[in-house]
Amino acid sequence: MSDAVKIYHNPRCSKSRETLELVKSKGVEPEVVLYLETPPDAQTLRQLLSMLNMASARELMRQKEDLYKSLNLANSQLTEDDLIQAMIDNPKLIERPIVVAHGKARIGRPPEDVLAILN
Repeated sequence: MSDAVKIYHNPRCSKSRETLELVKSKGVEPEVVLYLETPPDAQTLRQLLSMLNMASARELMRQKEDLYKSLNLANSQLTEDDLIQAMIDNPKLIERPIVVAHGKARIGRPPEDVLAILN
């Protein structure tokens, strides 16, 4: 991952739109990844988890999504590989937006959380 600022963005999500506008208001033109159309691969998801200081892929998942429940992703028998594969297969499960800058990542919930890594 380079020094360029990147945002994993869903234009239909208000928090994602707010975060993108906040980043741009700071004079940064981020690389916009429409992750629903081009989901991150397993290696990228593992890098994001590490950059977010998350111990489990489950922490990056939208656990209130109906899809999370219907796929039984709360099952404690599932491995990290299983959870990562579920996010690749169903990118809707990935919490959004994720901003990556300077080797760090933050989830824009609230959008102001990403400001800490932009400088």
